[in-house]
Amino acid sequence: MSKREITRTSRITAYSDHSIAQEVAELIEEAKKAASQAYAPYSKFMVGAALKLSNGLIIRGNNQENAAYPSGLCAERVACFAAKAQYPDESIEMVAIVAKNADADHFKLATPCGSCRQSMSEYENNQKEPIKLYLLADDGQVYESESIENLLPFKFSDKNLKED
Repeated sequence: MSKREITRTSRITAYSDHSIAQEVAELIEEAKKAASQAYAPYSKFMVGAALKLSNGLIIRGNNQENAAYPSGLCAERVACFAAKAQYPDESIEMVAIVAKNADADHFKLATPCGSCRQSMSEYENNQKEPIKLYLLADDGQVYESESIENLLPFKFSDKNLKED
């Protein structure tokens, strides 16, 4: 039995908040608005997502909790599902995600959960174009990933379902 090492590299770029593009800054502001309207009475963890579609529209989503915890839904999937339900032929160009505790005055870095990564990856695969991802960090920096694949390097896709 032979052994080999496989290395995957993910590249994330960090920007100071004043060096990001205006459209990214606006998308982050939309994500902040979404977070402020999150329904998070149990965790008090407010997450907002805003995505820009190929037609220029911005769609917002926020986390929606439920007393039966598995019945809730994350901000990223709320935004993506709403976008594709309303604009199925538009591609998702970029997503901004922010998070904060309800009683905090500043946002903190929060990356998408595994289910959200997989869901966004599905859209990226289908549209055959990368989705840029922007995450707001505690210190005001903005982390940029050129693709969802950076966060999910060995993703499950339709290729796994096909016969060889």
